Amino acid sequence: MTRLDTARRLQAVGAAVAIAAGTLVAAAPAAQAARPGARCTTPQLAAGWYGDNRARLQQLIDAYGRCNPYRPSRTKPVAVFDWDNTVVKNDVGDATLYWLLRNGKIRQPAAGDWSTTSRHLTPAAAKALADACGALADPGAPLPTGTPAGASCADELASVYGTAATRSGTAAFAGWDHRTTEPAYAWLPQLMQGWTAREIRGFAAAAQGENLAAPVGAKQQVGTASVTGWVRYYDQQKDLIKGLQKAGFDVWISSASPQPVVEVWAKGVGVDADHVIGIRNTTTTGGKFTAHLQGCGSVKDGADTMITYIDGKRCWINKEVFGVRGPAAERVQPAARRQVFAAGDSDTDVSFLRDATALRLVVNRNKNELMCRAYDNSDGKWIVNPMFIEPKKQKTAPYPCSTTGYVDRDGTPGPVRRGDTSVIPDQTDSVF
Repeated sequence: MTRLDTARRLQAVGAAVAIAAGTLVAAAPAAQAARPGARCTTPQLAAGWYGDNRARLQQLIDAYGRCNPYRPSRTKPVAVFDWDNTVVKNDVGDATLYWLLRNGKIRQPAAGDWSTTSRHLTPAAAKALADACGALADPGAPLPTGTPAGASCADELASVYGTAATRSGTAAFAGWDHRTTEPAYAWLPQLMQGWTAREIRGFAAAAQGENLAAPVGAKQQVGTASVTGWVRYYDQQKDLIKGLQKAGFDVWISSASPQPVVEVWAKGVGVDADHVIGIRNTTTTGGKFTAHLQGCGSVKDGADTMITYIDGKRCWINKEVFGVRGPAAERVQPAARRQVFAAGDSDTDVSFLRDATALRLVVNRNKNELMCRAYDNSDGKWIVNPMFIEPKKQKTAPYPCSTTGYVDRDGTPGPVRRGDTSVIPDQTDSVF
């Protein structure tokens, strides 16, 4: 090894160590300077970021990208993005459900028994759905939720999905692990039973076309309600994903929306279906979706209790990205088997964001646990950005980090704790 090679290696190692410690400063585009005359050019991010976030993200690319001579194994650094309200404004799962309801694509369950659609559905919710929908179609047949006769059924379905309660206000779900699943999120792919992944991708593409064409702020009628009718890609996130890919990062999407739906939308940012991890149904021998979900870690297929949600996202990322199998996938892995970068907007993203070893981007939607951890920033690896479209105003009250910012497995609120178990003090909203 020549002296110049040694110098380059030491410079790159220093950059990697600095960014891991959260101390890398704006002078870091040394990835190009380290190789004078080289043809490799580090991708440069576009403007449109809050504060020094663009510089911090650029430093990440410079320190870990392909132009950097470090990483002797040449293993690609991994970056993982949440999808809804992280890469796009609004929720593609919501957009798809509304399309399914408007176009009559949700099927009557077997024997009209709505409890078969989710192990967590309460008897009261099953009855409310049966009362609203039971007389409209035979078991297995699509419900006419896009017609005046089916409006009440559409309203009940939308209420259970959107508010986790019936229209009368009764809880729709019970008895779930609040750190590994969210039954209302899981219910959307479960309602897709009877269709194939290809058919669902077709439905999602139709919804995508409508929502991208609709003006910002547009509403649509579903049943008797007026609901959100538009979605937009965030230009800054598209540019970041493109830059990471050009720099040699292995970019993945992890979402609590249905797998085939996110596959359709991820194409718009250049992420292929084999790099998407959404909620995944089990299927029949003919490829039709069942009302049961694939498992991860110690959770078997059909148990329906480990979706891409909080700790469930960690499990699915470990399984699909890093090849960790069995119960080990539920645990935090050694740094070499974790993503270097992660981006999210909600408490559902907390675990996989904490697992990121170099930098964590948070889009501020005022979610308690996530913002407590991001603003506490105990290791210097968190950066916060306002929403790129229609950002939220400053939260007037502090985040209740020291009292109720964390939700335990049984749904009990409590304080948000650091890795060393110390309690994070209440945090003021400062990036908005």
